[in-house]
Amino acid sequence: MTALEGTKLGSPDIGPPPAALDQAPGNGLGAPGRPEQRPDRQAEPVAAVRPLVQRAVGLGLSLLGVFLLGFAGYLYGLSGVQEARSQTTLYTQLRTELANAVAPVGPTTPGAPVAILNIPSIGVRDMVVVEGTSAENLMSGPGHLRNTPLPGQGGTTEIYGRRATFGAPFGRLAQLRPGDKINVITGQGQSSYTVRALGSSRRLVEDPAANRLLLLTAASPVIPAYFVYVDADLTSSPQPSPGNLPDITTQETALSGDTGALALAMLWALALVIVSAAATFGAMRWSPLLTYLAATPVLLAVLWSLYQSLAALLPNVY
Repeated sequence: MTALEGTKLGSPDIGPPPAALDQAPGNGLGAPGRPEQRPDRQAEPVAAVRPLVQRAVGLGLSLLGVFLLGFAGYLYGLSGVQEARSQTTLYTQLRTELANAVAPVGPTTPGAPVAILNIPSIGVRDMVVVEGTSAENLMSGPGHLRNTPLPGQGGTTEIYGRRATFGAPFGRLAQLRPGDKINVITGQGQSSYTVRALGSSRRLVEDPAANRLLLLTAASPVIPAYFVYVDADLTSSPQPSPGNLPDITTQETALSGDTGALALAMLWALALVIVSAAATFGAMRWSPLLTYLAATPVLLAVLWSLYQSLAALLPNVY
């Protein structure tokens, strides 16, 4: 091979292409080749998603806080309005039945009005007592325990009332003192009781009287861990009882909630999610103002039903 041919073979004209030089481990000057530094593109989506997650969690916690505040407002405010409206309707119904001599004198339909209760010393006036002591029954006012005689009849009558919610008709029950008077009107006329003692589920009262009235409520307006009651003796002539008293369920005993309301509460919660999602979709697709105006009454109705179902899970005398 000639010198000229050797020169041509070593010339850059016939050497490896530039791309190959870039990828070679050396640059021909004795310096090692450096791989190309490329940015990490996987970190960008993570950094972009993180604020969205934080925003979603914050929004969820805010909505939960609003929901809980709304439930508290319902329990300690709006439920009293609901109970007052029920009392007005029930009072009119019972007065009409008393005037026509068709008021109940024995077991009747749960929720029906059976008596008018007056306790002057604690400000209870013309309070309608309904039949039944379930959480739903006591949303309308004090309830008569169905397996006991009606007020004024012979035997021991029991009436439950709420301490803190739905108007708190028995909120001041613990302020009664021996000697205070209790008057009750039923389809058999007016009966009178005199308070004998105050007891509780932790300290029972021993009363040998055959004809008595027990008024029962939660011991605390905050944590209803046990119940208190007023024991009163019948001072008027006892009225006859028709007998055949019905059996009661565990949901009608003191401090019990309505476990059947859980399924209903879940259905109303699902309805709330559906209505909220539909309103959001409508606001994005059409006019937000018109969509929210149309959805607000439906949303409030669903919320009210959900709150009422949740309230039924709480102790019935709370």
